[in-house]
Amino acid sequence: MKRRKRVTTIATVLLAGILLACTVGMASAHFTMIFPSDSEATVWDVTPEDYIAELGETKTVYIMWGHPYEHISFDMASVPEVSVMKPDGAVLPLTAEEISVNGMDEDGNPGTFVAYKASFTVDQRGDSVVFVRYEDEDEKLTDYVKAVIHCGVEAWEGWDAETGQKAEIVPFTRPYGLEEGFVFTGTALYDGNALSDADVEVEMYHTLDLGKEVVETAETMFPYDPPMMFTRVTKTNAAGEFAYTLDEPGIWFVGAYGPEVAGLTQRSVFIIPVLDAFPAEEASAPASLAGLEDLKSRVKSLEDKVATLKTPAGEGLPGFGVIAAIAGLLIVVYAVKRRKR
Repeated sequence: MKRRKRVTTIATVLLAGILLACTVGMASAHFTMIFPSDSEATVWDVTPEDYIAELGETKTVYIMWGHPYEHISFDMASVPEVSVMKPDGAVLPLTAEEISVNGMDEDGNPGTFVAYKASFTVDQRGDSVVFVRYEDEDEKLTDYVKAVIHCGVEAWEGWDAETGQKAEIVPFTRPYGLEEGFVFTGTALYDGNALSDADVEVEMYHTLDLGKEVVETAETMFPYDPPMMFTRVTKTNAAGEFAYTLDEPGIWFVGAYGPEVAGLTQRSVFIIPVLDAFPAEEASAPASLAGLEDLKSRVKSLEDKVATLKTPAGEGLPGFGVIAAIAGLLIVVYAVKRRKR
Protein backbone atom coordinates (compact mmCIF):
# COMPACT_ATOMS: atom_id res chain seq x y z
CA MET A 1 0.00 0.00 0.00
CA LYS A 2 2.79 2.39 0.92
CA ARG A 3 4.62 1.51 -2.32
CA ARG A 4 1.55 2.31 -4.42
CA LYS A 5 1.08 5.64 -2.62
CA ARG A 6 4.76 6.52 -3.19
CA VAL A 7 4.52 5.71 -6.92
CA THR A 8 1.39 7.82 -7.21
CA THR A 9 3.10 10.73 -5.48
CA ILE A 10 6.13 10.54 -7.78
CA ALA A 11 3.88 10.42 -10.85
CA THR A 12 1.96 13.45 -9.61
CA VAL A 13 5.18 15.44 -9.09
CA LEU A 14 6.49 14.50 -12.54
CA LEU A 15 3.22 15.46 -14.18
CA ALA A 16 3.20 18.80 -12.35
CA GLY A 17 6.76 19.44 -13.51
CA ILE A 18 5.88 18.69 -17.11
CA LEU A 19 2.85 20.97 -16.98
CA LEU A 20 4.93 23.75 -15.42
CA ALA A 21 7.60 23.43 -18.11
CA CYS A 22 4.96 23.60 -20.82
CA THR A 23 3.37 26.65 -19.21
CA VAL A 24 6.67 28.52 -18.98
CA GLY A 25 7.47 27.71 -22.60
CA MET A 26 4.12 28.99 -23.82
CA ALA A 27 4.21 32.16 -21.73
CA SER A 28 7.26 33.61 -23.47
CA ALA A 29 6.22 34.69 -26.94
CA HIS A 30 8.05 34.25 -30.23
CA PHE A 31 7.89 37.27 -32.54
CA THR A 32 9.06 38.04 -36.05
CA MET A 33 11.31 41.08 -35.62
CA ILE A 34 11.78 43.75 -38.32
CA PHE A 35 14.79 45.91 -37.41
CA PRO A 36 16.21 48.57 -39.78
CA SER A 37 20.01 48.69 -39.59
CA ASP A 38 23.22 49.45 -41.49
CA SER A 39 24.70 45.97 -41.01
CA GLU A 40 24.38 42.60 -39.28
CA ALA A 41 26.95 43.81 -36.73
CA THR A 42 24.69 46.62 -35.44
CA VAL A 43 21.25 45.10 -35.98
CA TRP A 44 20.65 44.39 -32.27
CA ASP A 45 21.38 48.03 -31.37
CA VAL A 46 18.13 49.16 -32.98
CA THR A 47 16.58 52.43 -31.75
CA PRO A 48 13.37 54.32 -32.60
CA GLU A 49 15.40 56.65 -34.83
CA ASP A 50 16.24 53.70 -37.11
CA TYR A 51 12.61 53.74 -38.27
CA ILE A 52 13.16 57.24 -39.71
CA ALA A 53 14.54 57.73 -43.24
CA GLU A 54 15.82 60.51 -45.50
CA LEU A 55 14.39 60.94 -48.97
CA GLY A 56 16.50 58.90 -51.41
CA GLU A 57 17.97 56.72 -48.67
CA THR A 58 18.31 52.96 -49.18
CA LYS A 59 16.74 51.32 -46.16
CA THR A 60 17.71 47.76 -45.19
CA VAL A 61 15.45 45.84 -42.81
CA TYR A 62 16.63 42.74 -40.97
CA ILE A 63 14.12 40.01 -40.17
CA MET A 64 14.77 37.74 -37.19
CA TRP A 65 12.81 35.19 -35.15
CA GLY A 66 12.93 34.98 -31.35
CA HIS A 67 11.91 36.34 -27.96
CA PRO A 68 12.40 40.13 -28.01
CA TYR A 69 12.10 40.64 -24.25
CA GLU A 70 14.72 38.08 -23.26
CA HIS A 71 16.86 38.58 -26.39
CA ILE A 72 16.65 34.90 -27.35
CA SER A 73 17.19 33.95 -31.00
CA PHE A 74 16.05 31.01 -33.12
CA ASP A 75 16.74 30.01 -36.71
CA MET A 76 14.09 31.13 -39.16
CA ALA A 77 12.53 27.94 -40.52
CA SER A 78 11.25 29.35 -43.82
CA VAL A 79 11.89 32.24 -46.19
CA PRO A 80 9.74 35.24 -45.23
CA GLU A 81 7.65 37.06 -47.83
CA VAL A 82 8.64 40.74 -47.67
CA SER A 83 6.96 43.74 -49.32
CA VAL A 84 6.72 47.50 -48.83
CA MET A 85 3.68 49.70 -49.40
CA LYS A 86 4.73 53.20 -50.45
CA PRO A 87 2.94 56.34 -49.22
CA ASP A 88 0.98 56.51 -52.49
CA GLY A 89 -0.32 52.96 -51.97
CA ALA A 90 1.92 51.20 -54.50
CA VAL A 91 3.18 47.80 -53.30
CA LEU A 92 6.72 46.67 -54.08
CA PRO A 93 7.71 43.01 -53.40
CA LEU A 94 11.22 42.76 -51.95
CA THR A 95 13.80 40.00 -52.23
CA ALA A 96 14.63 38.34 -48.91
CA GLU A 97 18.33 37.44 -48.68
CA GLU A 98 19.43 34.79 -46.16
CA ILE A 99 22.05 35.93 -43.66
CA SER A 100 23.43 34.89 -40.25
CA VAL A 101 23.25 37.01 -37.10
CA ASN A 102 24.93 36.53 -33.76
CA GLY A 103 22.71 35.94 -30.77
CA MET A 104 21.87 33.80 -27.75
CA ASP A 105 19.82 30.60 -27.72
CA GLU A 106 17.19 29.65 -25.13
CA ASP A 107 19.82 27.89 -22.99
CA GLY A 108 21.94 31.04 -22.77
CA ASN A 109 24.58 29.88 -25.25
CA PRO A 110 25.99 32.27 -27.88
CA GLY A 111 25.63 31.25 -31.51
CA THR A 112 24.72 32.31 -35.04
CA PHE A 113 21.17 32.12 -36.34
CA VAL A 114 19.48 32.09 -39.74
CA ALA A 115 17.84 35.44 -40.51
CA TYR A 116 16.97 37.50 -43.60
CA LYS A 117 17.32 41.02 -44.91
CA ALA A 118 15.70 43.09 -47.66
CA SER A 119 16.32 46.60 -48.98
CA PHE A 120 14.34 49.34 -50.72
CA THR A 121 14.79 52.99 -51.65
CA VAL A 122 12.72 55.59 -49.82
CA ASP A 123 11.66 57.60 -52.87
CA GLN A 124 8.54 59.29 -51.47
CA ARG A 125 7.89 61.53 -48.51
CA GLY A 126 5.47 59.98 -46.05
CA ASP A 127 5.16 56.56 -44.49
CA SER A 128 6.37 53.33 -46.08
CA VAL A 129 4.85 50.21 -44.51
CA VAL A 130 7.14 47.17 -44.53
CA PHE A 131 5.04 44.02 -44.18
CA VAL A 132 6.20 40.44 -43.76
CA ARG A 133 4.58 37.01 -43.77
CA TYR A 134 6.55 34.33 -41.93
CA GLU A 135 5.52 30.72 -41.28
CA ASP A 136 6.99 28.56 -38.52
CA GLU A 137 5.84 24.94 -38.36
CA ASP A 138 7.57 24.23 -35.03
CA GLU A 139 5.71 27.03 -33.28
CA LYS A 140 2.49 26.33 -35.22
CA LEU A 141 2.34 30.00 -36.14
CA THR A 142 2.00 32.26 -39.16
CA ASP A 143 3.05 35.85 -38.50
CA TYR A 144 1.81 38.85 -40.50
CA VAL A 145 4.05 41.71 -39.36
CA LYS A 146 4.07 45.45 -40.11
CA ALA A 147 6.58 48.22 -39.38
CA VAL A 148 6.42 51.84 -40.54
CA ILE A 149 9.40 53.78 -41.96
CA HIS A 150 8.71 57.52 -41.74
CA CYS A 151 10.21 60.17 -44.06
CA GLY A 152 9.65 63.93 -44.13
CA VAL A 153 8.56 66.78 -41.88
CA GLU A 154 4.79 66.61 -41.28
CA ALA A 155 4.50 63.99 -44.05
CA TRP A 156 2.13 61.91 -41.92
CA GLU A 157 0.51 59.88 -44.66
CA GLY A 158 0.27 56.11 -45.03
CA TRP A 159 0.87 54.94 -41.45
CA ASP A 160 -2.70 53.65 -41.11
CA ALA A 161 -2.84 51.94 -44.51
CA GLU A 162 -4.33 48.47 -44.87
CA THR A 163 -1.91 46.22 -46.73
CA GLY A 164 -4.42 43.44 -47.43
CA GLN A 165 -2.67 40.76 -45.37
CA LYS A 166 -4.74 37.82 -44.17
CA ALA A 167 -4.26 38.99 -40.58
CA GLU A 168 -3.51 42.63 -39.93
CA ILE A 169 -3.37 45.30 -37.24
CA VAL A 170 -4.49 48.75 -38.39
CA PRO A 171 -3.37 51.46 -35.96
CA PHE A 172 -5.60 54.25 -34.70
CA THR A 173 -2.56 55.88 -33.08
CA ARG A 174 0.21 57.17 -35.37
CA PRO A 175 3.08 54.73 -34.65
CA TYR A 176 5.92 57.25 -34.51
CA GLY A 177 6.54 60.36 -32.43
CA LEU A 178 5.25 58.39 -29.44
CA GLU A 179 6.80 58.95 -26.03
CA GLU A 180 6.99 56.49 -23.17
CA GLY A 181 3.66 56.35 -21.36
CA PHE A 182 1.60 56.98 -24.52
CA VAL A 183 -1.31 54.67 -25.29
CA PHE A 184 -1.21 52.69 -28.54
CA THR A 185 -4.61 51.87 -30.02
CA GLY A 186 -5.63 49.87 -33.06
CA THR A 187 -7.96 47.28 -34.51
CA ALA A 188 -7.15 43.68 -35.33
CA LEU A 189 -8.50 42.30 -38.60
CA TYR A 190 -8.73 38.83 -40.08
CA ASP A 191 -9.83 38.45 -43.70
CA GLY A 192 -10.75 42.13 -43.56
CA ASN A 193 -13.17 41.63 -40.67
CA ALA A 194 -12.87 42.63 -37.03
CA LEU A 195 -11.12 40.04 -34.86
CA SER A 196 -13.26 40.14 -31.72
CA ASP A 197 -12.37 38.83 -28.25
CA ALA A 198 -8.84 37.98 -29.38
CA ASP A 199 -5.78 37.72 -27.15
CA VAL A 200 -3.28 40.51 -27.78
CA GLU A 201 0.28 39.98 -26.51
CA VAL A 202 2.61 42.91 -25.92
CA GLU A 203 6.39 42.65 -25.53
CA MET A 204 9.28 45.07 -25.45
CA TYR A 205 12.67 44.38 -27.04
CA HIS A 206 15.86 44.34 -24.93
CA THR A 207 19.50 44.18 -25.95
CA LEU A 208 21.42 41.09 -24.84
CA ASP A 209 22.93 42.44 -21.61
CA LEU A 210 19.78 44.26 -20.56
CA GLY A 211 17.68 41.23 -21.43
CA LYS A 212 19.73 39.04 -19.10
CA GLU A 213 19.46 41.63 -16.33
CA VAL A 214 15.69 42.13 -16.49
CA VAL A 215 15.04 38.39 -16.69
CA GLU A 216 17.16 37.75 -13.59
CA THR A 217 15.37 40.57 -11.78
CA ALA A 218 11.95 39.20 -12.74
CA GLU A 219 12.92 35.69 -11.63
CA THR A 220 14.01 37.09 -8.26
CA MET A 221 11.04 39.39 -7.69
CA PHE A 222 8.32 37.19 -9.19
CA PRO A 223 9.46 33.57 -8.80
CA TYR A 224 5.87 32.34 -8.96
CA ASP A 225 5.51 33.47 -12.63
CA PRO A 226 8.42 35.47 -14.16
CA PRO A 227 7.07 35.34 -17.77
CA MET A 228 4.04 37.40 -16.73
CA MET A 229 6.46 40.35 -16.76
CA PHE A 230 7.90 39.46 -20.18
CA THR A 231 4.66 39.17 -22.13
CA ARG A 232 1.72 41.45 -21.25
CA VAL A 233 -1.75 40.43 -22.40
CA THR A 234 -4.94 42.32 -23.23
CA LYS A 235 -7.93 41.52 -25.46
CA THR A 236 -9.84 43.04 -28.35
CA ASN A 237 -13.45 44.11 -27.94
CA ALA A 238 -16.36 43.10 -30.19
CA ALA A 239 -15.14 45.55 -32.87
CA GLY A 240 -11.59 44.14 -32.81
CA GLU A 241 -10.28 47.25 -31.05
CA PHE A 242 -7.63 47.29 -28.33
CA ALA A 243 -5.47 49.73 -26.37
CA TYR A 244 -2.27 49.37 -24.40
CA THR A 245 0.07 51.80 -22.60
CA LEU A 246 3.67 51.54 -23.80
CA ASP A 247 5.35 52.60 -20.58
CA GLU A 248 9.05 52.45 -21.52
CA PRO A 249 11.15 53.80 -24.40
CA GLY A 250 12.29 51.21 -26.94
CA ILE A 251 10.89 48.90 -29.61
CA TRP A 252 7.53 47.29 -28.83
CA PHE A 253 5.72 44.33 -30.39
CA VAL A 254 1.93 43.99 -30.35
CA GLY A 255 0.47 40.69 -31.62
CA ALA A 256 -3.20 39.72 -32.01
CA TYR A 257 -4.02 36.02 -32.22
CA GLY A 258 -6.49 34.89 -34.87
CA PRO A 259 -7.93 31.51 -35.86
CA GLU A 260 -6.01 28.34 -36.64
CA VAL A 261 -5.67 27.44 -40.32
CA ALA A 262 -4.15 24.12 -41.40
CA GLY A 263 -2.72 23.69 -37.92
CA LEU A 264 -1.09 27.14 -37.80
CA THR A 265 -2.39 30.03 -35.68
CA GLN A 266 -2.71 33.21 -37.72
CA ARG A 267 -1.28 36.23 -35.88
CA SER A 268 -1.04 39.91 -36.83
CA VAL A 269 1.88 41.91 -35.37
CA PHE A 270 2.62 45.64 -35.32
CA ILE A 271 6.03 47.05 -34.31
CA ILE A 272 6.06 50.42 -32.52
CA PRO A 273 9.19 52.49 -31.73
CA VAL A 274 8.75 54.53 -28.53
CA LEU A 275 10.84 57.58 -27.62
CA ASP A 276 12.10 58.82 -24.25
CA ALA A 277 9.82 61.30 -22.49
CA PHE A 278 9.97 64.76 -24.08
CA PRO A 279 11.09 67.08 -22.70
CA ALA A 280 13.29 64.95 -20.49
CA GLU A 281 12.23 65.10 -16.82
CA GLU A 282 15.88 65.32 -15.72
CA ALA A 283 16.22 68.73 -17.38
CA SER A 284 14.65 70.50 -14.39
CA ALA A 285 16.91 68.83 -11.79
CA PRO A 286 20.05 71.03 -12.23
CA ALA A 287 17.95 74.20 -11.95
CA SER A 288 16.35 72.95 -8.72
CA LEU A 289 19.75 72.07 -7.23
CA ALA A 290 21.20 75.44 -8.23
CA GLY A 291 18.23 77.23 -6.66
CA LEU A 292 18.63 75.24 -3.48
CA GLU A 293 22.30 76.13 -3.19
CA ASP A 294 21.50 79.83 -3.78
CA LEU A 295 18.88 79.77 -1.02
CA LYS A 296 21.31 78.10 1.38
CA SER A 297 23.88 80.83 0.65
CA ARG A 298 21.36 83.62 1.28
CA VAL A 299 20.16 82.03 4.52
CA LYS A 300 23.77 81.72 5.76
CA SER A 301 24.39 85.40 4.96
CA LEU A 302 21.33 86.47 6.94
CA GLU A 303 22.27 84.22 9.85
CA ASP A 304 25.67 85.91 9.99
CA LYS A 305 24.00 89.33 10.09
CA VAL A 306 21.74 88.32 12.97
CA ALA A 307 24.70 86.96 14.90
CA THR A 308 26.40 90.39 14.81
CA LEU A 309 23.37 92.28 16.14
CA LYS A 310 23.37 93.43 19.80
CA THR A 311 20.26 93.86 21.93
CA PRO A 312 20.13 97.40 23.46
CA ALA A 313 19.07 97.49 27.10
CA GLY A 314 15.36 97.85 27.67
CA GLU A 315 14.36 96.99 24.11
CA GLY A 316 12.62 93.97 22.71
CA LEU A 317 14.12 91.42 20.42
CA PRO A 318 16.03 93.25 17.66
CA GLY A 319 16.08 92.47 13.95
CA PHE A 320 12.63 90.94 13.88
CA GLY A 321 12.33 91.61 10.16
CA VAL A 322 15.61 89.84 9.50
CA ILE A 323 14.58 86.83 11.55
CA ALA A 324 11.22 86.70 9.79
CA ALA A 325 13.00 86.75 6.43
CA ILE A 326 15.17 83.83 7.52
CA ALA A 327 12.10 81.89 8.56
CA GLY A 328 10.52 82.52 5.17
CA LEU A 329 13.62 81.40 3.35
CA LEU A 330 13.81 78.23 5.42
CA ILE A 331 10.24 77.44 4.45
CA VAL A 332 11.16 77.85 0.79
CA VAL A 333 14.22 75.62 1.27
CA TYR A 334 12.03 72.94 2.82
CA ALA A 335 9.59 73.17 -0.10
CA VAL A 336 12.40 72.85 -2.66
CA LYS A 337 13.77 69.79 -0.84
CA ARG A 338 10.35 68.14 -0.84
CA ARG A 339 9.93 68.85 -4.55
CA LYS A 340 13.37 67.38 -5.25
CA ARG A 341 12.33 64.12 -3.55
